[in-house]
Amino acid sequence: MSDIEAVVEVNEEQIRKEEHERIVKQIAKELQLSVKQVRTTVELLDEGNTIPFIARYRKEMTGELDENRLREIEERTGYLRNLEVRKREVIRIIDEQGKLTDELKTSIEKAVKLQEVEDLYRPYRQKRKTRASVAKEKGLEPLASWIWSQPKQGDALAEAAKYVDEEKGVASPEEALQGAMDILAENVADDAAIRSWVRRYTMDHGMLTSEAKDPETESVYENYYDYRELAKKMPPHRILAINRGERENILKVGLEVPPDSIHAFIGKQVLKGTSAVSDILASVIEDAYKRLIAPSIEREVRGELTEKGENQAISIFAGNLRSLLLQPPVKGRCVLGVDPAYRTGCKLAVVDDTGKLLEVAVTYPTPPNNKKREASAKFKELISKYGIQLIVIGNGTASRETEQFVAEVIGEAGDPDLAYLIVNEAGASVYSASKLAQEEFPDLDVAERSAASIARRVQDPLAELVKIDPKSIGVGQYQHDVSQKHLEESLKAVVESAVNHVGVDVNTASPSLLSYVAGINATIAKNIVKFREENGKFVSRKQLQKVPRLGSKTFEQCVGFMRISDGENTLDRTPIHPESYPVVDRLFRELNVSPEKVGTKELSGLLAEQSPEDLAVKLEVGVPTLRDILDSLQRPGRDPREELPLPIFRTDVLKIEDLAPGMELQGTVRNVIDFGAFVDIGIKSDGLVHISQLSDGYVKHPMDVVSVGDNVTVWVLNVDLKKGRVGLTMRQPKDQ
Repeated sequence: MSDIEAVVEVNEEQIRKEEHERIVKQIAKELQLSVKQVRTTVELLDEGNTIPFIARYRKEMTGELDENRLREIEERTGYLRNLEVRKREVIRIIDEQGKLTDELKTSIEKAVKLQEVEDLYRPYRQKRKTRASVAKEKGLEPLASWIWSQPKQGDALAEAAKYVDEEKGVASPEEALQGAMDILAENVADDAAIRSWVRRYTMDHGMLTSEAKDPETESVYENYYDYRELAKKMPPHRILAINRGERENILKVGLEVPPDSIHAFIGKQVLKGTSAVSDILASVIEDAYKRLIAPSIEREVRGELTEKGENQAISIFAGNLRSLLLQPPVKGRCVLGVDPAYRTGCKLAVVDDTGKLLEVAVTYPTPPNNKKREASAKFKELISKYGIQLIVIGNGTASRETEQFVAEVIGEAGDPDLAYLIVNEAGASVYSASKLAQEEFPDLDVAERSAASIARRVQDPLAELVKIDPKSIGVGQYQHDVSQKHLEESLKAVVESAVNHVGVDVNTASPSLLSYVAGINATIAKNIVKFREENGKFVSRKQLQKVPRLGSKTFEQCVGFMRISDGENTLDRTPIHPESYPVVDRLFRELNVSPEKVGTKELSGLLAEQSPEDLAVKLEVGVPTLRDILDSLQRPGRDPREELPLPIFRTDVLKIEDLAPGMELQGTVRNVIDFGAFVDIGIKSDGLVHISQLSDGYVKHPMDVVSVGDNVTVWVLNVDLKKGRVGLTMRQPKDQ
């Protein structure tokens, strides 16, 4: 390496360090965290550590940042690093044009948003043919400069006459003047400070308007056929609804902004007082805004509004998905899963308490076949044969008719322990047709696989739902209208978080479940299952190191989330990382107990009495890590989902005609959206609890009060028999 190359390399390294430090400080400021927390987190991520691993096992290093904060740091780091790359590119291009000034370079370097960089770069960007570029080709820039100098005296048309040139295509003074004005209008429109102010003003004062292209057409968008609202105050779900109406060619949407204030602001930036060309410049300002600035700013503002709507929709989907994945498993029951249908009949699948498929069948209790007697006999046969305690019905087509039939069967059976449950079957058909389902149930048809999936969803919702593309699990709002890439990334992170929060039994987990464990990809997940099949059950976490492709870094990331319930080392069934096993040894010596005591009331009581702060000093370990160790030893093998209430089991059916205002009911939250929550109360359609009815106090967002899967007490507000809609409230009526 030459001396020059060495110097260049040192300089580049120094620039990278400065950029890194600038990014760290910027994120710390934005997220109101310490610089040390951000710097450490970024370094841990750069070293290839996963977010679940950092959140659980590197608490001392990050100051106990949770997964949400860690993901925010990861996201902002990626954005700002890309921004730095763009800044360097823009500076290089402008410098090559010989137009880079120290002031411009500093402005670009200080920018914290991509939009700011693009605004600064705009005047120097290669443009397609414009009215201004044509005027420049005709040699009209000097005339534009003369007007821009704002002379106190002079005649613009007389000055413009000097530029009349038939060969260049300038036929008259008026044409020359117009060309010069086009150049100036583009210059005004390209001014970064002006664009920034207009963008902000448009967002603050712009009115989003929508109207029907054909007012006579009936549609779900009728609320928006003549609509106006201040853009910045529009709730996210309304933005996406109007966008969809526009995309479906039903609505015409615009952004109205009072132009006078904008003209006045630009005038203050451009005009230097009264001059011979004041009227001309006033026309330039008006043209620059109307023709060049307003259309692009409207696109940008609407893009920003859409991004706001998308981010909220994705956030809601992610929150609902997490709640759904973490539903408590219904253990110890033999389950009959029912995939309801009309013409093709109800497909049945019996699974034992471990999820093993025992039998499949098909019955026809619903129209048009109405073979209720035969169907009832088959149900009773399966209930008796396998000691079934729970019948699980998918909530798709014919579900309520099937529910009515099942309620009758339960009534006739006379077994007090037998109940039924309606489950959200979203994504079951997607799973049933997948390659994974074909491998799992090669001898079943698609509907039979769906029935088995429905049955297993209550036994272990997480293990079953990870087999399905998260986007197919319908617990969101407008999820088809958002950036699918962003949605996919967010939902994958949610599934990963949920799986690692619960942990997986390495001896029973499917490849689908294992692939979401921190550090594990699909290939390694399959290798783990293959190793298990070829060598028998894992008896130690250490054995994972023998799995092909599972290297030391992957082992470090994943092993704490892997559980071996009956292995050689009792600690292998806890969330304690093997790197902390020596700490546990020191702890046991300090307390004078043996590892065999793990799980006993005696040890749990002793551990509960300890002061983590005092003990951490003796054991030479961080307090957060020791706190987690003590908690894990007190409840080894604990499934955090088991602390949640089980779903509501039913034995009889309710019809919408049975409802009356004021009636008290128990329900299960099926979906949470911006304006409320949909609750299953056992009728055909879920009832809506509007955000205003969720609590006696102010509710900022429904997710602050309820989550998918919550069991709630509701009261009937109103019933619309014609539309099949029920309004509910969670605010207890005053007379009750």
